[in-house]
Amino acid sequence: MTTEAIAPAKINLSLHVTGQRADGYHLLDSLVIFSDIADRLWFEEGPQMRITVSGPFATGVPTDVRNLVWQAAELAGWTGHVRLEKNLPHGAGIGGGSSDAAAVLRMFGGAEAAATLGADVPVCLNMRPQRMRGIGDVLEPLPALPDLEIVLVNPNVAVPTGPVFSGLRSKQNAPMLDDLPDFSNAEEFCDWLHAQRNDLEAPARAIAPQVDDVLRALDGALISRMSGSGATCFGLFSTGAAEDAARIAKANPEWWVASGKVLK
Repeated sequence: MTTEAIAPAKINLSLHVTGQRADGYHLLDSLVIFSDIADRLWFEEGPQMRITVSGPFATGVPTDVRNLVWQAAELAGWTGHVRLEKNLPHGAGIGGGSSDAAAVLRMFGGAEAAATLGADVPVCLNMRPQRMRGIGDVLEPLPALPDLEIVLVNPNVAVPTGPVFSGLRSKQNAPMLDDLPDFSNAEEFCDWLHAQRNDLEAPARAIAPQVDDVLRALDGALISRMSGSGATCFGLFSTGAAEDAARIAKANPEWWVASGKVLK
């Protein structure tokens, strides 16, 4: 019997770096959403663990214990064949590998130890909007957001996370407000979001100036910003995301461009 799961793109709509612990881990305050733009996985139970990878970003994905999917399966005590359709670019700031691992834990258990696989795995277990604080271990579900469409764009540049954090001018920055407001529509939500930040955007743009080009291309969105440590950027829309994505893709055929809906 084959079962199927999705591993949605994780988007950091805001990412405030609020401190750094003595052990080097950075403290964050981030608004996280998920999109129906996703990797897909199929599971078939069997006596041995095996991973096969397809999709536009299959190249370079390990098919052994180095893959977080394999590690998550071991954590869950599950063995068999996993077919992974890799639709999300890697090293792109949208949590592809972490979301893949979380899909395994949602299916087969082991969620209580998700953080052992990486700081982003716990937030990916629940595919709904959340506020993520601490080192990714303090999670709070958000009230329902307005209906939102999204465009994701990556200039096919991988940005290493370490140098981005190292490039931060300050590790002590203001968090979001303790109490977030309710929002009646997409425009109101995006107006509020304009007052938030991604503190990693400036150092990422210094490493990958292509991020500037992507943000300019997303000028039709209600708001555009880099997600996570980059280089993927998002644009939020009330309607018309698919049309805007088609325009951007036509003008920049070398970029990865995808459109979809924000999961609620």
